[in-house]
Formats: sequence, structure tokens, C-alpha cells
Amino acid sequence: MYYIVDTMYIDEQTYKVKGKRYSSTLLRNSYRKNGKCCHDTIANLSKCDKQEIEAIKIALANKNTIKKLNIPGEKVESKQGLVVGAVWVLYQLTKKLGIVKALGRNDNAKLSLWMVIASLIGSVSRLSATRLAQRHAACDILGLDSFCEDNLYKSLDWLADNKKKIEDRLFSSTYKDKKPNIFLYDVTSSYFEGTENELSDYGYNRDGKKGKKQIVIGLLTDDNGRPISCEVFKGNTRDTKTFKNQIDKVSHRFGVEKVTFIGDKGMIMSGQIKDIEAEDYYYITSITKPQIQTLLNNDIIQLSLFDKTVCEVEYEGIRYIYRKNPIRAEEIKKVRQCKYDTLVMLCEKKTKYLADHAKAKPLVAKNEIVAKAKKLKIDKWVSITVRRRKCEAKINEDVLSEEAKLDGCYVIKTNIFDKTASTKIVHDRYKSLSEVEWAFRTMKTTLLHMRGIYVRKDNRTRAHVFVIMLAYLVAYELRRLWCDMELTIEEGIDELSTLCATEIIIGSFSIHTIPKPRPIGKMLLNKAKIDLPDAIPCRNIDVYTRKKLVDQRKDSINQ
Repeated sequence: MYYIVDTMYIDEQTYKVKGKRYSSTLLRNSYRKNGKCCHDTIANLSKCDKQEIEAIKIALANKNTIKKLNIPGEKVESKQGLVVGAVWVLYQLTKKLGIVKALGRNDNAKLSLWMVIASLIGSVSRLSATRLAQRHAACDILGLDSFCEDNLYKSLDWLADNKKKIEDRLFSSTYKDKKPNIFLYDVTSSYFEGTENELSDYGYNRDGKKGKKQIVIGLLTDDNGRPISCEVFKGNTRDTKTFKNQIDKVSHRFGVEKVTFIGDKGMIMSGQIKDIEAEDYYYITSITKPQIQTLLNNDIIQLSLFDKTVCEVEYEGIRYIYRKNPIRAEEIKKVRQCKYDTLVMLCEKKTKYLADHAKAKPLVAKNEIVAKAKKLKIDKWVSITVRRRKCEAKINEDVLSEEAKLDGCYVIKTNIFDKTASTKIVHDRYKSLSEVEWAFRTMKTTLLHMRGIYVRKDNRTRAHVFVIMLAYLVAYELRRLWCDMELTIEEGIDELSTLCATEIIIGSFSIHTIPKPRPIGKMLLNKAKIDLPDAIPCRNIDVYTRKKLVDQRKDSINQ
């Protein structure tokens, strides 16, 4: 498939409908695709007056020599315009992915789309997204009217009310030929510095932030890790309590009949398995270390068969697939040794302290070392002794050997007995859960930085997370398109954000002409199969903020 860009032009048409005459003026781009002449409509100029349309015609006709134009009575100037590269590319991708169509074209939909694009560029709060629109050509490309951060908050309300409808549209457009029958599901949490969010509560914090309120976020994807739906739960919700919603969503909303759910051992447990089998669905999950030990004790599986090769056994209507990952086993061994070295260093420190302080009590030092061993979770195979005011940590080799025998070992369980689902296929399907983990890393830390939530109401919190999920859908596509380039998605977007338009001013009219990108920018565009237009309208829309930085700075200085 190849494209040849020809030209941008003004298309003026007059037509009759029921005897009434209408006219339209469109800014269009003409190009050839596989030898066939095609046209794209860039903007509807029907509401522009004749002088504005003539100015655009002059600019397009003289785009290469616009600075040399000598128009009687009109002064021609040029200056640096807004940033166009990142917004243009991300907007084209959202159209290809069906996000634009799923959102719709009303004002709230356009503002919601801008929040999605702004999240990818680097602004997740409503205030920062508003300020970003002052530098990027968001209004010119997306067709936005004047707005401030208050309009974005109202759009969050609209997005929360229409989230279900938008997800359904996306699912239908993405899987119109064939619905997926394998779904990955996992949860994460996002903590708050404040305490006023309506959904926040204290619970098990996966970020290790003790004493912080949080929300729980569930992400449902297809078997390739492509996001389908997200859901936000109160911060004290257990993982297993979120799972039934996903079963109902897939069966009732998406209408999928033959389904396999994949989740980790903390997600799909006995209660969830009952819910899955009640819908005549399938599952793939793993079991805990004590459960593995039970299988070993009952001679259902043999420890000697844990190897790099994937093995399988069937027992009481369940397939158990097991393997030992030597790389993971070595990692656990290194972590265990590192913890032991930390304890040895503490023993040496306490020994020196006892030697320097004659009145110090050895029992106190021993108790501190024992407490540290318990905290490091190595107290089962390490014994602490204090003799002649010398502290020592000794390893009980027999206990350690028993502790380490299952290092790197894991067992997958499933109720799938289809002949097409081989041992390797089931094993690889379970390992694909790493795609959801990658999604959470991208959504929370590496690119999208979800935690700039800055909202209190529950509906706006849900909408904020939904914005991040839609942004991740674009990031997921960029990961595929730019997979063979030596840069991150963030670096690619930053490079596109350096492409600024040149604003050409002809009298009172302005237009943005777009220069050729640098070689790396051109490569990014080619990989994404996106062409830049020669020019875009310059609407000079006022984007403003209620919060003024200068006033805030003065207030902080005066305090």
C-alpha cells in the first residue's frame, strides 16, 4: 500500500435539496492511494466569509513563496505558531482506533478527546491540560471552542455518564468481525495524598504506601493486552470482589458466548471459579505455594518433574500445568542472599556497639536483630546467637533447602480440556498476563502518570481513570507501530511536540503552514502511516485558566 500526497485545495459546491439551494465550502486534501484518487476533508469553511476564504486560497496557491506575496492593501507577516506535530498524530490515531467515533462530536466529546491526547503529551490534570492547549494547536485540529479548566471538569461528568455507551461502541467497532473469547483481568491501586476523594479508602496498597487512602482499578483486556474496559472500586475492595462484575460485563454487555478468563492466583479463587462455571465459561489461573505443596504431598505432581520443560497432569477434572523458571529461581536466591547479608551487617554493627559500650545489654541487641530477621522474612532459616558479646547469624541449611525447593516453580490450573488448547498454549496464555502488568506500569508510572487525579467526586474519579485507559489504548498502538525504533513512546511524542507551525498573517487573516519534520520525526510519521497536511486553519481561539500562577506566587511570597 502506498500514498502520494498531491495538494490541499478549497472545494466549493452548490446543490439543491427539495428545491432549496445550499452551498458548502470545504478545505480538502487530495492524494492517491494505490493509484486511486482520494480526498480527505480537513475543515468545513462554510461559515467563513468570502474574504477569509479568498485569503486561504491565496495562501494555498502561494504556499512555497508566501513570504514574497505582495497583496495590495494587505501586509503579509510570518511568526512562530502553535505546536502541531503531537496533536495531529495522536488525533489521527484516535480516529483510526475508533475513539473519536465512539466519543461523538459534541463539545463534551471533543474536550474529552483533548484530555486523552493531553495525557499522552504529559498533562493529566485539568489545569495542566488547559495550559497545554495554549501552546498546542488543539483547538485548530480538534475543532474546539474557547474553554477553561471548568469546562474540562464538566466534560468529566459527561464522560462518566456515557462511559458504558462509549466502551460498547469501541468494543463493537474493534471486534466487528470476530469477538474475542479470551480475556485478561487484573487490578491495581492508586493512592492519594489527600483524604477527601469519595472513592478513596484504606486497603491493601500495591504501591507500598502505608497510611495512604487509595482507589482500586480493574482492567479488562483481550488476549493480546488491548484494553477493553476499566472499572474503579472503593479503596478497601478486595481483588476477588471485583471479578463478578467482569463476568457479567462480558456475558451481558458484550454478548460473548465462549469465554476464557485469565487471572492470577489472587484473583481467580474457588468462589470466582464457581461464578465462571455458572456461565459455562473457562478459566486459567495459578495456585499458591501451600497448594503446590499439597499436590506434592498427595503425589499428584512430582518435584523431580519441575523443569524448564512444561509438564501436565489431570486430576479430578482439572488440568495442572507446571514448570520451573530457572531465571526466577536465581532471582529469588539472590534476594534471599541479599537479605542475609543485610542481617550479617547488622550483627557486625551490634557487635561493635557492644564492644564500645560496656554497659550495653547483649539481650537487647539480640532482640533487635531477631526483629530485623522477622521483618526480612528470613527468621525461619536463620538463627541468631550472642556469645561473649559477639552477635552472629547462622544459616540452618536443612530448613533453607526445604524453603528453597520450590523457588521458581509455578503451577497453572484450568478447566479447559479442548484438544486445540495444548499444554504450551495454556501455559503461554497465562504468561500473557504480563501484558496487563505492562498496561498498569504505563498507566501509572512510565508515560501516563494516572496519579495526578486531583478530583474528589466519585463520577469524576471514574472518568479520569477512563481517560487514562483511552490514552493507554493509543499508547498500546504506538508501542506496536514504533516497536522497531530505538526510542520510547514518550521520546517519540516529545519529538513530535517539537514540530511547530508557522503562522502566516495576511491582513486580519491567519493560517498555519506546517514545515517538514526532522528525519526522526519523518520516520515516526512513516511508521504510524500518517501524513502531515501542508496547512491548517488558524482560528485564534482563546484558551484561558481561572487559576493564575502570578497571583499564586504573589500570595505565597506575601505569606
